[in-house]
Amino acid sequence: QVRLVESGGGLVQAGGSLRLSCVVFGSFSSINTMGWYRQAPGTQRELVAEITRGGSTNYPASVKGRFTISRDDAKNTVYLQMNMLKPEDTAVYTCNVNLLVDLGLRSYRGQGTQVTVSS
Repeated sequence: QVRLVESGGGLVQAGGSLRLSCVVFGSFSSINTMGWYRQAPGTQRELVAEITRGGSTNYPASVKGRFTISRDDAKNTVYLQMNMLKPEDTAVYTCNVNLLVDLGLRSYRGQGTQVTVSS
């Protein structure tokens, strides 16, 4: 059984930084794409950052240059370094990973961690 454990959320002032972590526990063959999504009240869930197994990254314009995603496959962990945070970054951030399980690719999502940026 696969479980994702996120940490690092909290309250920060505008202009500050936070680092989110997501550890993948359980039985699987390999980790493919890892990513972070966020959802604020009354809005749609949106991709914040993703990183492929080969290390290629993708960011939307809203966070490009401020957020950095990285991964440590030895620790089954993905990180999201968030700098120059803005009040509009306030949301629940969730980790999403694609795992090779039983010769099939499956997607898993964490419970989410709250990020609140005060002005």
